[in-house]
Amino acid sequence: MAVPVSALLPIQDPGAYKLHAARLNYEHNEPLDLFLQNKEKWQDWNRYRHPKREDFNRRYIFSMMRFYPNANKSIWLFGGIFEVKGKNGYGEHGYDSILTDYGSNLIGRLKIEVVIKSQGRAYLLETFWPKMSVYELLAEPYSGAIFPGYDKISPDFRTLETIIKNEPADWKTALENVKGIYCIADKANGKCYVGSAYGNTGIWARWRHYMQTGHGHNKQLKILLKEAGAKAVAEDIAYARENFKFTLLELYAFKTGDDSIIQRENFWKEALLTRQYGYNDN
Repeated sequence: MAVPVSALLPIQDPGAYKLHAARLNYEHNEPLDLFLQNKEKWQDWNRYRHPKREDFNRRYIFSMMRFYPNANKSIWLFGGIFEVKGKNGYGEHGYDSILTDYGSNLIGRLKIEVVIKSQGRAYLLETFWPKMSVYELLAEPYSGAIFPGYDKISPDFRTLETIIKNEPADWKTALENVKGIYCIADKANGKCYVGSAYGNTGIWARWRHYMQTGHGHNKQLKILLKEAGAKAVAEDIAYARENFKFTLLELYAFKTGDDSIIQRENFWKEALLTRQYGYNDN
């Protein structure tokens, strides 16, 4: 039998709350990523006031974000309870809302299951409160993907961006001092790019460069992003964030000679036909 959220987080008057169901926005930002990377930016999502409507027009906000690592789209991660002090306390279009202490021990730990079919962001809490159940209670606040082992490295851009930003010790230690061959797959069309990290650059530093630019200064990827309409670095990253997936194909010790790595890189380009049908041009 499902455990209701109210068993862990009792709320006397749901009618005093708006439910904030945060998900991918028009800038292609996932709130879960912002929550992991910068808690202040996550709080900004609970302060934004639309110029034409009052989404958070009650005293409190019960806030949660879509937990997109779950294939089940009805899973959300609890992001805190905010008190709305006024309409104009945060910039031109911002509520004066502050994070309260109530339920703070559950922030980032409580995973909630509730079906929300519409694509809005603000709802009457009492409409969904009886249907909100505990999906999982994590022992520690969610901090992103755990390093899966060298033979299982295949994060999408969003996940890798969060990893690079947070620099978890398991990922950084594993990738900082190794070279290797990798594949970037474009989920929009199935095309691939094969690249490598050699010289004085390890996998960690090479992939961090993609997080900063979207294309890593690869010629065909730059052309792709330009054709997709990107006119600035932020737009480059937006396309990459939406579509790119990274997979480590081969791993080498840092002392491995560059010629050996380049030879294996060429093998994978031929094996995957990325010169003929992908994004490699050499």
